[in-house]
Amino acid sequence: MGTALTIVMERPAWEEMMAQAPWSFLMFLLAAVMAYLLGCSNGAVIISKYILHDDVRTHGSGNAGLTNFFRTFGGAWTFGVILIDVLKAVLAVLFAQWVIGPMVFAKYWAASFCLLGHMFPVMFGFKGGKGILSGGTIALMLNWKLALLVWGSFLIPAAVTRYVSLGSVLAAAAFPVGTWLFVSHDPVIMAFAAFLGILVIWMHRGNIKRLLRGEENRISFHKKKP
Repeated sequence: MGTALTIVMERPAWEEMMAQAPWSFLMFLLAAVMAYLLGCSNGAVIISKYILHDDVRTHGSGNAGLTNFFRTFGGAWTFGVILIDVLKAVLAVLFAQWVIGPMVFAKYWAASFCLLGHMFPVMFGFKGGKGILSGGTIALMLNWKLALLVWGSFLIPAAVTRYVSLGSVLAAAAFPVGTWLFVSHDPVIMAFAAFLGILVIWMHRGNIKRLLRGEENRISFHKKKP
């Protein structure tokens, strides 16, 4: 009963905020800009380029993501990347809820711009990561059941096959499904959820091609020697 009430009430709350334009428009814009800029704070690029002085995007797959960073550098610095990418997603969602209001739409709004910033960071030549870690963090902030589905869809296939990309694609596909099952049936919310899932899958299009050809690299827990 409680879940049904939440689903029914979410859309009127969103419509009420939009009805307060232009003030609400400025709040939505502020939340979007902040989420994007936070998303641009790519942990793999920041640590590799400014601390290790060896840009991760010049190694391996050329991707500024956790997997390529771990394969290239390994070690304790990987936890720094995790911390940055998790923290920026948390801050983006919390800030959006602060300026827009404590509703589900604010979280999905912030999530979309945070992942866009992570994938296409303006200060790093629009060459970023693929959004899995930040997206998984956002799932945790949205709903624990959604997070369980998303993380299960990622961890189980990745652990069994050692293809991180396979787990990533399955997790992205599970995100809109989990949104519909556990969060909201609102068409606006579902549109954002579908957008995020499709965006992550599109960022993995090269991995999908390599998986189909049997050429994708498996994850290894040993740093590659130069």
